[in-house]
Amino acid sequence: MFEYDPEKHYPSETESRVVIRFQDCDPLRHLNNAKYFDYFFNAREDQVPKLYGLEVMDLIRKYKAAWVVFNHNISYVKPAMVGEWVRIMSRIIWHNHNTVVIEYYMTDDRKKQLKTLLWTTMRYVTLAEGKSTDHEGAVADFLKATSGNLDISTIDIKERVKTLKDHLIHNN
Repeated sequence: MFEYDPEKHYPSETESRVVIRFQDCDPLRHLNNAKYFDYFFNAREDQVPKLYGLEVMDLIRKYKAAWVVFNHNISYVKPAMVGEWVRIMSRIIWHNHNTVVIEYYMTDDRKKQLKTLLWTTMRYVTLAEGKSTDHEGAVADFLKATSGNLDISTIDIKERVKTLKDHLIHNN
């Protein structure tokens, strides 16, 4: 279970290095559009326990609530190719009392070229009724400790793609 320590620094971004598998690609050797979601979600699922000591299933059991996806916004910039090593980063870029937005993005292995950007919006709901509920306890602590502070009300995904591309070119 996640236990917030105010003395500890919690990184806001996770990172994984993965290879694009043959079985996940189309005849042109590009990663199939639907498979990006698998790569993104698997990378985050692998990294969150390592970075934060958090097993999401523990939170679900304790609070009897879970996040459900109600929106994806994805921008395919450059194709990921079969056999290519890529980097996958993810972070919570915004949250309020019952909603989170997670940003996922994929780059080439050297982190010079943006391949794909995904924003996933999720609502926190009770398991029994499926009704919205507030983040509380360790859930609220986790969000407070690990979330970024991107103001998503002032930008759209196209602007974010441009910002990330510029950042990758100038900072790596």
